[in-house]
Amino acid sequence: MEEEVIPILRVVNAAAAVAWYERLGFAKQWEHRFEPGFPAFVEVARGGIRLFLSEHEGDARPDTLVYLRVRDVEAIASEFGVRTTAAPWAREIELSDPYGNRLRIGTPTE
Repeated sequence: MEEEVIPILRVVNAAAAVAWYERLGFAKQWEHRFEPGFPAFVEVARGGIRLFLSEHEGDARPDTLVYLRVRDVEAIASEFGVRTTAAPWAREIELSDPYGNRLRIGTPTE
């Protein structure tokens, strides 16, 4: 087993959140509910990047900031209609998902 960190982000509607994250290139891996009608806990992945999206109220809070290092930030910027900015370490954008979770996304400069 390889050790890793997987951020947990609070969402109100897991299905809507998965659809938003799919625009970022993520794909739903699995979903768990303790019983039908209970809150969902979902994993989405994009290559080696994994996020947990949770409808459980105590798992996380909105306004969290997660940094994603990707190969092509320009493609994501185009998908969301935003411009990249140049930092000394990367070309970056910042997005917020529909539930207030902030994502700073960058492609390192050579």
